[in-house]
Amino acid sequence: MYRKDLITAEIQKLAQVLARIMGLKLEGKLEEAQSVFNETMQASFGLTVEIMQAEDPFVFEKWLNEHDLSPEKLDSLSEFLYYELGVSEEINQLIAPKLNLIYQRLADQHKIVHLVNLHRQKNIQQYLN
Repeated sequence: MYRKDLITAEIQKLAQVLARIMGLKLEGKLEEAQSVFNETMQASFGLTVEIMQAEDPFVFEKWLNEHDLSPEKLDSLSEFLYYELGVSEEINQLIAPKLNLIYQRLADQHKIVHLVNLHRQKNIQQYLN
């Protein structure tokens, strides 16, 4: 029960940060939104800007293997990354393969498939070609 409460609290905290990032973007404060995004990636997931900006998908895959995040944490990470799509073509090309790896990991390793994630996987295919 205690672990579930901790996970729930962490997910709620991450949802609040994601809402803040989205609000900053809507206000046109893109640099501040990017700063909060980068800080959250580092603090909550241990994901550095260098790994996020790596064009080689194997860099991210190696990071995924080394960190072995819980399914809940992977799902939260996918939320953050998904809402970065559409910012620019360059960002789309960097994030889409990483999202695809996360969805594959959730399905293959954790046997978790969400209808939302299936729909998102279809959407990101346009960026993977």
